[in-house]
Amino acid sequence: MALHRLQSLTVGVPNVPEAADYYVDFGLEQVAPGRFATVEGGEQFLLEHSPVRRLLAMTVAAEDGDDLDRIAANLERLELSCERDADALHTTEPVAGISVDVRIAPRLTRITVPATPYNGPGRLDRAGTRAPVLSRTDPVRPLALGHVVIGSVEQESTQRFFTEGLGFRVSDVVPGSAAFLRCSTDHHNVLVQQAPLNFLHHTSWQVTDVDEVGRGATRMLTEHPERHVWGLGRHHIGSNFFWYLKDPAGNFSEYYADMDCIVDDQLWTPRSFEGMRALYTWGPPPPPSFLAPEDLAALMAGAHKANN
Repeated sequence: MALHRLQSLTVGVPNVPEAADYYVDFGLEQVAPGRFATVEGGEQFLLEHSPVRRLLAMTVAAEDGDDLDRIAANLERLELSCERDADALHTTEPVAGISVDVRIAPRLTRITVPATPYNGPGRLDRAGTRAPVLSRTDPVRPLALGHVVIGSVEQESTQRFFTEGLGFRVSDVVPGSAAFLRCSTDHHNVLVQQAPLNFLHHTSWQVTDVDEVGRGATRMLTEHPERHVWGLGRHHIGSNFFWYLKDPAGNFSEYYADMDCIVDDQLWTPRSFEGMRALYTWGPPPPPSFLAPEDLAALMAGAHKANN
C-alpha cells in the first residue's frame, strides 16, 4: 500500500485550554500549547480554536513521490484540485471541507511489547504469580493514533474521496450507512458514516491491552464521571476492545486494543454488517448519545446560521 498511516489530526474546539487539560488527562503528552504526542507516533494531535467542534485537518503518510503523483492524478480524475511540492500534497475533502495533507514520511517504528500473560483452561501463562496489571501504577499513555470517525452529509462522496482519490482501502461496510477505510495495516484509520451534518464523531488511540483500556478509562472517570460515554466492550467490526469518553467540547475519544490487522489485501474479504453487529459484539448497549451526540441539533443550527 502506498499510504502507510494516519499521521496526525487537527481538531477545532471553542475552548482550547479546557480541551487540552482533558487530553493531558487522557494520556497524550503536551509538547507545546495545544500540540500533543503519543509514545510511538510523535506529534499526532493538534487543537485549534473554532466556534464549534469539528475536524479541521488530517495528515496521511505516504511512501515516496510516486505515491503523490498517483494521488494527484486520481484527484484530477475526480475533478478535485490539489497543490503539490516535493514532499507533500495538499487537498480538501469536498463535502466537509477537511484539509488533507499527504506527506512523505517514514513508517512508524513499533515497539515490540511482550504479550500479556492470561491464564485459561489448560493454559497457565502466569502460574504462581498475580496478574501483571495489579502492579501497573503509571498513567496510561496511548501508543499511537489509530483512527478518526466522521459524519458526512454525502457519505458516498466522502468515501470516494478517500478511496478513489487518496487510495484508502475498504475493510468492511455497513450498507447505506458507513464504510471502514484503511491507509495502514490497521483494520480502519478513517470511518465515514452518513449523518445529518458534517461532524467529528471520535478519535481513537491505541493502548497495549484490554487492561490498559480499563485502567485508562477508570482513571479518567474517577473525578469526572460525566466523561463516560460507552464501554467497556468489544466491537464486531475491527474486533477491538473499546471504551469511549467525551472531551469538554463534545468530541468522543476512544481507548482501544487488539484491532484486526490486514497485512495482505488478497487474504482479506470486506464484509457487510447490519444491526448490533455493526456496533459491538459484547458490552453494555450503546447509549442514544453515542449514535446521535447530544449537541448535533445545536451544531446543525450553527451550520445553518453560518450558511445564511
